[in-house]
Amino acid sequence: MPKCISLFRGINVGGHHMVRMQDLKGLHETLGLTEVVTYIQSGNVVFHSDDTDMAQLARRLEESFAQKFGFQANVVLRTAIDFELLVAQNPFQHDQEKESKWIIVLFLATHPDPGALDYLKQIYSGPETFHLIGQELFIYYPNGSGRSKLTNALLDRALKTSGTARNWNTVLQLQKLLQNRS
Repeated sequence: MPKCISLFRGINVGGHHMVRMQDLKGLHETLGLTEVVTYIQSGNVVFHSDDTDMAQLARRLEESFAQKFGFQANVVLRTAIDFELLVAQNPFQHDQEKESKWIIVLFLATHPDPGALDYLKQIYSGPETFHLIGQELFIYYPNGSGRSKLTNALLDRALKTSGTARNWNTVLQLQKLLQNRS
C-alpha cells in the first residue's frame, strides 16, 4: 500500500476557500484512503492508498472535493518515493548562502513542455533563481515571494501547467510525516 501525499492548491489562502483540515481528512477517508493525517492549514494530506493510478486518484479527489465543499481545487499527488527523491535533488541544499525559508518548491500537475523553461527564462529576468527537476520547479526567492513578480499565474502560463507551491520547511515536515507513516 503506497504512502502518498495530496497537495491542494488555493485553499485557506487569504481567508478564501476555507476548508477545515478535519473535513479534508474525512474526505480522504470516505474515498477508502487510510492512515490519513493533515499538516497545517494549507491542504497537505498524507495517507496510504491501494490505488496505483495517481492521475485517476487525483481526479477522484478533485471531484469529491468539489461535491463536498462547493468549489474546485486542484490537487497534486506524490508518493513517498517521489518525495524522497525531490528532497535529495534540491539544487539549493548545499549552497550556504541560500536560506531555506526562501526556497519554494512548485509541485507541477504535469511535466512542462520541453521548451517551457527556456521560454520562462526569456520572459522573466528577476532576481529569483529556479531549476526544473522532474515535475518540480525549485525556486529561490532572495527577497521573499510576497512581492515577487514571479507569481503562480506567470509560472502557470509560461510552463503551461498548474502547480501548488510549498516552502522548503513545509516540504521537510511533510517528508518526516511520510517517513513516520507505517
